[in-house]
Amino acid sequence: RFVLDAGASVPKHTNEVEHEQHVLSGRYVVGIDGEEYEVEAGDSIFIPAGVVHWYRNESDEEGSFLCAVPNGDDEIELVDDE
Repeated sequence: RFVLDAGASVPKHTNEVEHEQHVLSGRYVVGIDGEEYEVEAGDSIFIPAGVVHWYRNESDEEGSFLCAVPNGDDEIELVDDE
């Protein structure tokens, strides 16, 4: 379970493996490959391996999600914001 506090963000990064996320609570923005999506409790997201993505919680409430990595160990690499 990952938690995004109100006003928090996660910088642009990639993961070595694909992963799926299921939003448990709150509402926040997910950026995937240059597109932004507003998600809320009940939504599911698929992020392919190697694709740049990030998170931003602009609300006054915490957001949370489960992350399933179906095919092995993962490694995160931060991406320059250029």
